[in-house]
Amino acid sequence: MATEVPLREREEIRMLEEKLHRPEIRRSPEAVAELLAEGFVEFGSSGTIYNDRDELIARLAEETADKPSALVTACDYAFRSISPDAVLVTYRAIRPLKDGKPPRHVLRSSIWQRIDGRWQMIFHQGTVTAPPA
Repeated sequence: MATEVPLREREEIRMLEEKLHRPEIRRSPEAVAELLAEGFVEFGSSGTIYNDRDELIARLAEETADKPSALVTACDYAFRSISPDAVLVTYRAIRPLKDGKPPRHVLRSSIWQRIDGRWQMIFHQGTVTAPPA
């Protein structure tokens, strides 16, 4: 049975989630490795499945070195406890685009698990969507 996620844990997990949006974190393989658990899997908003954690960490470092990404705005967070040591996080991410194009909206979901006393992401999915009406 799902239970309420305590405020302290919601704030901590949200802060960790948003760290992964920051270019200086994404370009640091050590920082990303601390946040992503062994066995991490992502269903990217492009439709690509990333199931090799080390390869994904290397790709993030290369991408952000070549082209800095615009800052993501995250909103509409919801947290659901799915076990005593795992939390499902859902939210909307908005990324501004260049050349006057409208911002890109992505519905995101992540599963964070407490492993050896610290939160690590074990799964992430991004689904491109229209802005809210």
